Amino acid sequence: MQSFPRALVVMGVAGCGKTSVAQALVARIGGRLIEGDAFHPATNIAKMRAGIPLDDADRHGWLAQLGAELAACVAVGERPVLACSALKRRYRDQLRRAVPELGFVFLELSRAAAADRVARRPDHFMPASLVDSQFADLEPPSGETGVVTLDASQSVDAIAAAAIREWTDRSNPAAC
Repeated sequence: MQSFPRALVVMGVAGCGKTSVAQALVARIGGRLIEGDAFHPATNIAKMRAGIPLDDADRHGWLAQLGAELAACVAVGERPVLACSALKRRYRDQLRRAVPELGFVFLELSRAAAADRVARRPDHFMPASLVDSQFADLEPPSGETGVVTLDASQSVDAIAAAAIREWTDRSNPAAC
């Protein structure tokens, strides 16, 4: 039986609503929000502002720091919810090594919807021109253990409720 994860990652491409959904989940489960974007070093932010996609090397240290933050939260009994793209399997595996049995909520969104949403975020460092690179890097977590996949075009409240319902049903076999 799989239990409700002690830590969650809300993942997907830019514009899918990771932060909003993570905030809604934190409010519902009494968790602690970890905003992945806040951990990017200045060099990563400068690259993205310039319209240059991040590569694996750019993301490695960032993911290590996020994994350490997740593990530290779990170690003191907190229930962290990380908003992080986690686009590739190896990125998710790096986070899983930090916190075994980590749960993921994958927010699926079309390329057009993501580009539209990112274009409407004028104060964010990620320009709409990088949405295509996000989809180029995306390795959907199909078949991976501990992943709930949800439609990011739904309301934030509906997504958060569905994520909790999915995880609760997985941890309670009588509910299935």
